[in-house]
Amino acid sequence: MTMILGGRYELVEQIGAGGMARVWRGWSSVGGAFRRPVAIKELLPYLADDDAFAAMFAEEARVISQLHHPNIVATYDFGTDDHGSYIIMEYLPGIDMGKWILHHARTKQRSPWGLSCAIIMDVLRALGAAHEGLAGKPRVSAPDMISRAPVYHRDVTPTNVLLGEHGSVKLGDFGLARAMDRVTMTSPGVVKGKLSYVAPEILGGTRSNHATDLYSLGIILWETLAMRRLFEGVADLELFVKVGEGNVPSLRTERPDVPPGIHDALERMVAKHPGERFPSAHAALSAFDAVMRRESEIVTPEDLAQSVAEVLDGAVVGKG
Repeated sequence: MTMILGGRYELVEQIGAGGMARVWRGWSSVGGAFRRPVAIKELLPYLADDDAFAAMFAEEARVISQLHHPNIVATYDFGTDDHGSYIIMEYLPGIDMGKWILHHARTKQRSPWGLSCAIIMDVLRALGAAHEGLAGKPRVSAPDMISRAPVYHRDVTPTNVLLGEHGSVKLGDFGLARAMDRVTMTSPGVVKGKLSYVAPEILGGTRSNHATDLYSLGIILWETLAMRRLFEGVADLELFVKVGEGNVPSLRTERPDVPPGIHDALERMVAKHPGERFPSAHAALSAFDAVMRRESEIVTPEDLAQSVAEVLDGAVVGKG
């Protein structure tokens, strides 16, 4: 039986799940003349009656609805009905960064450094808009122009970097941003983030900031270029220790094809001490952009679209 939320959103298939919610591919405007595909984030049923989680979910919707940028997944609507609370978001056909990395690992093809950096640069644009606003200007709320506090992502992981089939890059799931800072999560099975991508100072009690988001993105770039996880086959306790140590190996010997300037930028992003990282997402973006220009490395959306198609084709072949 088809499930309809709010009388207008049809759930088609589940495409993801997390500690707070599950995500569905669906349709908007059920029964109307105009329909479009959407992603529907639904609060998990066992949390629906928990006032703290319901309030956090509503706060998530409020936070992400304020973020308008080409590299951030758009939020369309928020509602509550008999099934619980839900958020309606942009649906981006394609893959996530985790699948892109896995494809290169399985095929033993070196991930193109230029294309890898172009993806990371788009994510830096998204983070810059959330942290600082466009071009480093304070974030403001139109039309009343009231300043807003920075929004830190807190969960920059490969599954939240979405690569569209037409070559777009979007950062999704800003839902852990300020909501996570306002409500203490104590229920079993709810995880604040994916530990492998957490900055070491977070384990010491530091609150999320621009430097912690940059560190997480740096780990993604490291894994993209290395074509493997930074921490493979590590038990939970050992993983906790290794993350806290913050020792990220250099890839200079392993990837000599990558320009030294890219290695420099990567190593600065994953520096153990926050003060040694870039002062902002825009500063990191400028560093990558300078190397790309110096190397005359031009990457187009069509290049990424072709790469995404190759991954999708490989997945179909693999199923056979």
